[in-house]
Amino acid sequence: MKSQSNIKNQKSSIQDKLSRVSSEPGVYVMKDAGGKVIYVGKARNLKKRLVSYFTRSRTSPLQLDMKTGILVQKISDFETIITNTEKEALILESNLIKRYRPRYNVVLKDDKQYPSLRLDIKNPYPGLAVVRKVEKNNDLYFGPFASTAAVHQTIKIIHKTFKLRKCKTKNFKSRSRPCLNHQMGACLAPCCLDVDKNTYNEIVKEVILFLKGRTPDLIKKIKKEMMSASKVQNYEKAAVLRDKMFALEQTLEKQVAVTNDFKDRDVLGIARSHESSLITLLFIRGGFLLGTRHFNFSETMSLDAEIIRSFIRQFYEKTPFIPKEILVPTSLEDAALLEELLSNIKGQKVSILEPKRGEKTRLVKMASQNAKNSLKDLMASIATDMDILVRLQKRLKMERAPLRIECFDNSSISGAEAVAGMVVFERGKSNRALYRKYKLKTSEAQNDYACMAEVLKRRYGKREKSKPYPDILMVDGGKGQLNIAVSIIKSLKLEQNFQIISIAKKDKKRGETQDKIYKPGQANTVNLGREGDLLRFLERIRDESHRFAISFHRKRRRKTLVRSALDSIPGVGKKRKAMLLRHFKSIKKIRAATLEELSALPGINRKVAEAVKKGLNLQLLNK
Repeated sequence: MKSQSNIKNQKSSIQDKLSRVSSEPGVYVMKDAGGKVIYVGKARNLKKRLVSYFTRSRTSPLQLDMKTGILVQKISDFETIITNTEKEALILESNLIKRYRPRYNVVLKDDKQYPSLRLDIKNPYPGLAVVRKVEKNNDLYFGPFASTAAVHQTIKIIHKTFKLRKCKTKNFKSRSRPCLNHQMGACLAPCCLDVDKNTYNEIVKEVILFLKGRTPDLIKKIKKEMMSASKVQNYEKAAVLRDKMFALEQTLEKQVAVTNDFKDRDVLGIARSHESSLITLLFIRGGFLLGTRHFNFSETMSLDAEIIRSFIRQFYEKTPFIPKEILVPTSLEDAALLEELLSNIKGQKVSILEPKRGEKTRLVKMASQNAKNSLKDLMASIATDMDILVRLQKRLKMERAPLRIECFDNSSISGAEAVAGMVVFERGKSNRALYRKYKLKTSEAQNDYACMAEVLKRRYGKREKSKPYPDILMVDGGKGQLNIAVSIIKSLKLEQNFQIISIAKKDKKRGETQDKIYKPGQANTVNLGREGDLLRFLERIRDESHRFAISFHRKRRRKTLVRSALDSIPGVGKKRKAMLLRHFKSIKKIRAATLEELSALPGINRKVAEAVKKGLNLQLLNK
């Protein structure tokens, strides 16, 4: 705890610094007692902004709520950087946030977790692919979508309605004959057949219209083509166009029309509680609501306007599409600067508006209501998770609630390709960004002690670099595995830092009805009473660690098997091996292929094809 004299000295130092702060525009950097950057902000008038944080007066332009006031108390020092203009301050603020990732700033997580659709328009016959990262190239990107299910549903509609190629780009050049989609009339098969590029480009243009939310315009276009085909008595073509039009109309019926002007715009809403702030983003394309996404920020010292400004600055730097209009629920003093920055990115004028009346106000209220509902659900979920953690703390007789739980599991087959996985649950939820994979180096891969010793020492044996430590370290197994873990942690002199437990599967032969939890120094299993949800929570963590370790092991083993199967065949080098696997996907399919199918691949003649067939068949017989 800080002494009263230290607190007084700190306040005196800050007040002394405040008296010397310039009134110019610039950036301020706030630090905690350890010198770590915890907040970065920008201001048109640095002195006015900083005084508003540290002077609790009624006339302060920045009225701090209770939570923000508590966070401000953690500030031990600050620095200021004067800039020539507000625009320079905005850019510098963004760069410093990226550099320090301060705890109390709005920092968007990497958008890789959200899928987008990429149309590789550089290809003579473009195709769609699901990607997690939007790259700066000449391809067209659509999204990001709210979920994997949403993106795959969109692809399903496109492939059913438009004759766009379905095969992946890496397989496109190596195909020797049309696939089943061509036989079903769902693809023109440009991979093998001579397809007119103008005809295919028309299909691509229609797909782009659909993905941009221009379905009404697309329906009008198809209807016009259908009428033209009917006039010249090309009834077969007219029937195809009619079916396409009906399919798109059915899709349009499922979309919600929210405006009559058919414009593209994004609408932001915000909701806040003492624990969290949440932004909801509505995507409106062509007047139809296409999707919604929610962004949660657990701790921030920013006001609503600052949160929205920071969000807009970060989100639209990464998103593949910026609409011409962004509606916000509060006025932004930097709106003109943000508009200039976004317009430069888009190459067209972008407007940021705070509507006061009419239809646009209704949209902002809709976004804000969605934000309030989502925040309410989020807080209820957090409360449920915390209730479980508090009750688990009580049952395990811990001094603090287990906010961070780490669980380990090993995987191998007869000691081969031995690996381990670590999963992390924070505040009751899995945090995949913190998962870790371990390729075991020990020569005693079938020895549980050796494997666990290696993994735990690699995770916790790096002193300060090993932090943060978990509140609970959980291992899969019974008393034996628990004792091993305790022995290793004691050898690292970390036994006082966290609770160690193990979870063992029930033994049906002994009549056991549920899994068991063990902790050190206790002969019997931990009594969870009638709180079955606590056991299910721990089982869920154990099962996730098992899934993670198994999937990593299978991936490693699959690579080893493929490598050993093809490497032993004469005449098959790195390039031929890659081509065979790219085309046929697996050793099983390569073995099942005919000599003609193998020989049809570029660079593989009859002699090499015979060697592949002979080599793989011999390996099958020797198993």
